[in-house]
Amino acid sequence: MGSGFIISQSDKRPIYLQIMEQLKQRVAVGDWPEGQATPSIRQLAVDLQVSVITIKRAYLELEREGVIVTQQGKGSFVASNPGLGARLQEQELEKHLAQAIRLADLLGIRPKDLQARLRETGDRRIEKEEGEKV
Repeated sequence: MGSGFIISQSDKRPIYLQIMEQLKQRVAVGDWPEGQATPSIRQLAVDLQVSVITIKRAYLELEREGVIVTQQGKGSFVASNPGLGARLQEQELEKHLAQAIRLADLLGIRPKDLQARLRETGDRRIEKEEGEKV
């Protein structure tokens, strides 16, 4: 099973976090439905050329977050957790919004101005979508 995970050495985040993020993304968008087997720790370590300990840490954190479950002798699977994909998408949105707020703060953009810009961007998107329907 090819994992398809991509690890960036130039990314400042630890490798285990990169792995966690990519696995969560697959669950969030529905590529990996509940019950889907995840790559084995050893196989993923070989595929990505990283330590088994690194993969084990990622999987442990994912278990703590309720994203995967591990069955002794059988492997790890996407958790059967209603609304998991939606919850992961909400967390991702929250992370992006926090980044936007930090960036706006660095640029000296006041919260009200950021809010107005977000509204304008949303309005432009709606107008574009409506224009494409015609």
